[in-house]
Amino acid sequence: MSRRSGILEFAVLGLLRESPMHGYELRKRLNTSLGVFRAFSYGTLYPCLKTLVANGWLIEEPGNTAEDALAAPLSGRRAKIVYRLTAEGKEHFEELLSQTGPDAYEDEHFAARFAFFGQTSRDVRMRVLEGRRSRLEERLEKMRASLARTRERLDDYTLELQRHGMESVEREVRWLNELIESERAGRDLKGPASGGSAQQNTTKGTPGVLPRSGDSRPDTPGDTAT
Repeated sequence: MSRRSGILEFAVLGLLRESPMHGYELRKRLNTSLGVFRAFSYGTLYPCLKTLVANGWLIEEPGNTAEDALAAPLSGRRAKIVYRLTAEGKEHFEELLSQTGPDAYEDEHFAARFAFFGQTSRDVRMRVLEGRRSRLEERLEKMRASLARTRERLDDYTLELQRHGMESVEREVRWLNELIESERAGRDLKGPASGGSAQQNTTKGTPGVLPRSGDSRPDTPGDTAT
C-alpha cells in the first residue's frame, strides 16, 4: 500500500466513524475538511472504498431517502450506495489512531491525523505533536545550513523564496509549541466527539477551537517548504 493510499483509507474510516455517507458526500467532506485531499478524484476514492469493503471494514447499503428509493425505477439508474463502518472497521481505525510512528509526522499524514485529534487520546496527541515538532526543527536546521552555504550564489527572488519557506516552518513550530503547552497543561481542546457528545473547551474563547496567538498560526500542515 502506498503512503498516500494509506492516508486516504485512514481519513475515510475516520469520517465514516462519524456517520454513514454516500460516496459523493464523503468526497465532499474529504475536499472541504481535509485540505490534503483537495485534488483527488472519484477514480481514487472508489477503489479505496472497494478495498475497505473487501477487508470487512465497511459495508455497502442502499440509500434510504425517498429520492434514492425512486432513483432506480424512474431513471433506470442504480440507487446511491451508502457506506457504513463495521465493528471491525471501527476497531481498525482505533488501532490506526494509536500509532505514532514516523509517518505520522510527515506533511500529508500529519494533516490527516490532526483532523481526527478529537477522537485521539491525549498521550497519542502529545507523541504526534512532539514528533512533528522534532521533524520540523530538523528540517529548519537543514534549511538554514543550506541557505548559509548558497546565499551568495542565489539571486534576490530565489533568496526570498528560501526565506519564505523558512518562515512557514518557523510559524508551524511556534503553533506546535502552543498546542504542546496546552496539552501538557491538561486543556482538552476536543470539539464534538463521534456519537454526538460534545466536550467543552476549557480555555477562554470559542468551545472546541484551538488556541492562536498573534501571527503564530501556521500555513496548512503540508504546505510548508521542503
